[in-house]
Amino acid sequence: MSAGSTKNAIGFVREVGDTASSLWWQFFDWLAQVPMRQLAVTWVLVLLLGCTPVLMPEQAAAFVLISLGLKVLAGGKRKAEIEARAASAQADTETLERKLVEAQMAALQAQVEPHFLFNTLALIGQLIETDPPQAAKIHTHLIEYLRSTLPQMRARGSGTLGRQIVLSRSYLAIMQARMKSRLAVSIDVPPELESATFPPMMLQILIENAIKHGLEPKIEGGRIDIRAAANGNMLQVDVQDDGVGFNLYAGDGVGLNNVRERLKLVYGTRAQLLIETPMEGGCRASIRVPFAPDIFAGQKP
Repeated sequence: MSAGSTKNAIGFVREVGDTASSLWWQFFDWLAQVPMRQLAVTWVLVLLLGCTPVLMPEQAAAFVLISLGLKVLAGGKRKAEIEARAASAQADTETLERKLVEAQMAALQAQVEPHFLFNTLALIGQLIETDPPQAAKIHTHLIEYLRSTLPQMRARGSGTLGRQIVLSRSYLAIMQARMKSRLAVSIDVPPELESATFPPMMLQILIENAIKHGLEPKIEGGRIDIRAAANGNMLQVDVQDDGVGFNLYAGDGVGLNNVRERLKLVYGTRAQLLIETPMEGGCRASIRVPFAPDIFAGQKP
């Protein structure tokens, strides 16, 4: 026999051994996980085949005894190993999914309206010459706004409703300085809800949307009402304006789409964004999330 034939024969034998080993472990894994009722049905079928020319009775009986012994003696350990391996793989998958969600949330949170910052700086520049005290006041509100915004954009976890209210007050103070009498604001958030967990920047997006699409197009301006209430295990935060109303045919836009996407990433189907038209006109945007007070909130924002 030539060297090449010998090498091919050895390779074939090795392949047969690997295949047999793979089939054995597949059978062993099946045996470890199969319910006893299903295994009993398999034994009955094998014993019935033992009564035919297909399989000898001794072989059928041997299969039943061997499979029973393996199931009793080693099946529990093998099943535990399989379940542990599956749990580890699932944990790795969940870790990757959580990292993906965090990355997507960070990308969505980073989408801040740049025109607001540029317009505010331009307004401060104008007021420095005509109304220095007002320019200084807006400058202070802008610093407070940025101090509240930047840490929340970098934060990995959830924020609290109280922190979002602080951010909103700074933003609205700047907008009131710009719009003057054209913007009135009302905030009604019970103190006991301030520690409730609430995703960062979402309230800010709703307020920006109300001003940009509801009040700024209205010559006389209007008002914004911010309310929060807990109903059972749900927290609802409303941003309502008496502006020109919501155009149902215009779509959500980037801001509201971001809110919907982030709610889906964080809460799945347990949260929602509702856009409604009140009887008195204008628009009401509501975010509903599971009510979870932050027990680690050591102080008010």
